[in-house]
Amino acid sequence: MGENRTDTKRKSRQKEILIKVLRHIRKYWFFLALSIILAAVSVAITLYIPILTGDAIDLIIDKGLVDFEGITAILIRIAIVMGIAGVAQWVMNVCNNKMTYHIIRDVRNEAFHKLEILPLKYIDNHSYGEVVSRVIADVDQFADGLLMGFTQFFSGVITILGTLLFMLSVDVKITLVVVCITPVSLFVASFIAKRTFSMFKAQSEARGDQTALIDEMIGNQKVVQAFGKEGDVLEQFDEINERLRDCSLRATFFSSITNPATRFVNSLVYAGVGIAGAFSAIMGGISVGQLSCFLSYANQYTKPFNEISGVVTELQNALACAGRIFELIEEEPQTPEPADAVELEHADGTVELDHVSFSYVPEQKLIEDFNLAVKPGQRIAIVGPTGCGKTTIINLLMRFYDVDSGQIKVSGYDIRNLTRKSLRLSYGMVLQETWLKAGTIRENLLMGKPDATEEEMIRAAKAAHSHSFIRRLPNGYDTVIAEDGGSLSQGQKQLLCITRVMLCLPSMLILDEATSSIDTRTEIKIQQAFGRLMEGRTSFIVAHRLSTIQEADVILVMKAGKIIEQGTHESLLAKGGFYAELYNSQFAV
Repeated sequence: MGENRTDTKRKSRQKEILIKVLRHIRKYWFFLALSIILAAVSVAITLYIPILTGDAIDLIIDKGLVDFEGITAILIRIAIVMGIAGVAQWVMNVCNNKMTYHIIRDVRNEAFHKLEILPLKYIDNHSYGEVVSRVIADVDQFADGLLMGFTQFFSGVITILGTLLFMLSVDVKITLVVVCITPVSLFVASFIAKRTFSMFKAQSEARGDQTALIDEMIGNQKVVQAFGKEGDVLEQFDEINERLRDCSLRATFFSSITNPATRFVNSLVYAGVGIAGAFSAIMGGISVGQLSCFLSYANQYTKPFNEISGVVTELQNALACAGRIFELIEEEPQTPEPADAVELEHADGTVELDHVSFSYVPEQKLIEDFNLAVKPGQRIAIVGPTGCGKTTIINLLMRFYDVDSGQIKVSGYDIRNLTRKSLRLSYGMVLQETWLKAGTIRENLLMGKPDATEEEMIRAAKAAHSHSFIRRLPNGYDTVIAEDGGSLSQGQKQLLCITRVMLCLPSMLILDEATSSIDTRTEIKIQQAFGRLMEGRTSFIVAHRLSTIQEADVILVMKAGKIIEQGTHESLLAKGGFYAELYNSQFAV
């Protein structure tokens, strides 16, 4: 019973995936129709050639009795129809390639577009390498299967039908021999297809795990080597590699027995036609030329079964990969913006959190009944032990996550009624974790303000104390850096991120450990620059080093998702509570 349910579920899943693939093909119906027509033309011409060959053989009556003129005329006709068939096949392949790569382009665009609108929760819960594997490797596998299907499936089916019709027109009895043996080939193809889908799906998943591990290890190679974990990583890679090997071997084994099995059936068909045809020729039922025509048809009839069996196997792999792509495309996107969402043009700096509750996992509470009212221009520092919810507050303010209950207001608007773009453009954010794209220093700095002038960019760089080190680079602002900063130090990368925000001059600021990777001397200068930048701007400062937040208007002390203390630096120290403990622990001798 369990196996039947699994089999039914698998068939249902395959059917769903196939319907989705057909929906994508529907847009390119013209190429599909033209491909089928050209396949029919090519097959019809190919099947006409054995008749011409048979006619030529029949003109060879005996020694010295050969109609050379008739044979020459037939050979010229064969050359012409072969030329037409070749052109038809070439155009058909062009159509199939255009159709396949248009569909693949559409699927990749859909997948990448979905990545842009997926909630941050999805990215947090899936490894980057696994997501990359779906968009790159799985789509490539899908393309290979689709192209093979278009190229060989149509021609194969039409060839089978065409040869049957041609054979029926010559001799019904011999044709029945062929038809009676055909179900054996169909049984073989069906037997293999049932077992390969789940195997190729497992292979695709193992490949995704392998890509994820490689991506993670390359991105964190220094850490792996620093802790001497190369051996453990190699063991983990070997385990995934072994799993991929086992899945691939099983899938390849079943797919590889297709060809020899169908070739065996083909040999049965050929032998059956040869024996039945020989008896018929001896009895005068058909000529020797017609027998040669039948033998040729027997080969042409059975050949597509080899190809279609291979196509079916490849399509199982393609459908398994397509299933993983469609899973990504069909993921629940982030909550859509309301139709009447407001564009926040000039935020006045008022921020209010009203009875906000939030948790990443429903059964594990994090922030409960959080209340905060921020006036324009205030500097709000958020401190507390690791895991208390400081960065979560930032995620909620930027609407990377939506609150479970309560509301957050900016300039009097519930942020769920604002467009995400206008809300996020109102904030300037510098995180502890820097991010720079591959490109020039200039491209990275102008990311938030592409229309900034050279003077504005240099002014911002000087204010952030990054101008001096940029000027020392080989090509200054036009120096090309690798992904995530390449050979730049962590401090230099953070200075570039700070410069990028200073260039935008947003209405509000979020500084999440923004100076954690900068030396003390530069940090003092940056704090002074931030001081100038924060004048008149609402600022949220998350910091572990309490020396950096002493000038804050309000310090929020968080513990277990709740504000347990709030006030100025002096008032909190005088109170002698949790903040005083944190402060004294950092400066204890």
